[in-house]
Amino acid sequence: MAKKVVVAYSGGLDTSYTVMYLAKEKGYEVYAACADTGGFSPEQLKKNEENAYRLGAKAYVTLDVTQEYYDKSLRYMIYGNVLRNNCYPVSVSSERIFQALAIARYAREIGADAIAHGSTGAGNDQVRFDMTFLVMAPGVEIITLTRDCALSRQEEVDYLNANGFEADFAKLKYSYNVGIWGTSICGGELLDSTQGLPESAYLKHPTKTASEVLALGFEKGELVSVNGKTYDNRIAAIQAVEEIGAAFAVGRDCHVGDTIIGIKGRVGFEAAAPMLIIGAHRFLEKYTLSKWQQYWKDQVSNWYGMFLHESQYLEPVMPDIEAMLESSQRNVTGTVTLELYPYGFRTLGVDSPADLVKNKLGEYGEMQKGWTSEDAKGFIKVASTPLRAYYAAHPEEKR
Repeated sequence: MAKKVVVAYSGGLDTSYTVMYLAKEKGYEVYAACADTGGFSPEQLKKNEENAYRLGAKAYVTLDVTQEYYDKSLRYMIYGNVLRNNCYPVSVSSERIFQALAIARYAREIGADAIAHGSTGAGNDQVRFDMTFLVMAPGVEIITLTRDCALSRQEEVDYLNANGFEADFAKLKYSYNVGIWGTSICGGELLDSTQGLPESAYLKHPTKTASEVLALGFEKGELVSVNGKTYDNRIAAIQAVEEIGAAFAVGRDCHVGDTIIGIKGRVGFEAAAPMLIIGAHRFLEKYTLSKWQQYWKDQVSNWYGMFLHESQYLEPVMPDIEAMLESSQRNVTGTVTLELYPYGFRTLGVDSPADLVKNKLGEYGEMQKGWTSEDAKGFIKVASTPLRAYYAAHPEEKR
């Protein structure tokens, strides 16, 4: 009886080779599974299905985990304003975890003997897939032909062509990973530290030149409205922001960071929705959270983003961090207005029932109402006591 293998199938060269080779050369029953976190169009998914069967798959399935991805991680990244190195919205990093979880779940459901993926030995994805499979599908063999056989792109193309699959896998200057939380761009000028990406490298280009106001409404930290339109479906709200922001080419940047395996990596990205939503959400929190809520939330948020990137989503501390992040959002409700312009945006204002700027005690730089001038002078004198005591003892250290 033939062994069952689930191939994490994206439709790209590496996974196409994997499907054909395991079916034709190794005699596996191949189950091609495309885990979608919001990056595939219906047309692409249909083409993936057609190609999977042409390559020799016994079965094909699309695993739509976009909503699961939002519910179990993406909303916490918004709560935490997660940007790796204050730059990158952890787009592909976090999506890969949920793709791997979906693949492992499917493998268990069909009783698969093995799981295969197309990662090479030089990147982060091999860690994300392998670690998730080892934990969530223990005992199931992990097959990585591209990595283990050190296959070149040309070798894979030649094999497919020789066996009647002549899809166009021409080497492109850039490689792209598209998802609900942004598009990453690799290759090209990014391989040279002295260069940046040209306009032609991006998939979305500005179509608007006049500035425009965007209003984003939040309820307990979650995006619920865009320009006055309420969305019950949070994914649809994110997509609406992406469409508006992409017309201005908002959210472009290049990220340089440390990979899981220890080398430095550079990636370009375009992520209009993440940058606008996080920018607005952070602005709203400045009005609605206390100083120490903001401080401690920033600390755990940084760890949350790092653990997602480092393939530690299953670390037991993650639900604890999520609980803290969710609790912090109980008063983060209101509408934020932004001004969009080509390649950027700025924050304008906030309308919130929990606005702490509006209070009966005083207006910054204007008039105190909750204390007297004598109270202020006494407070300042007491606050200066440690410094006055220190420099009285060490007058030579005064600057």
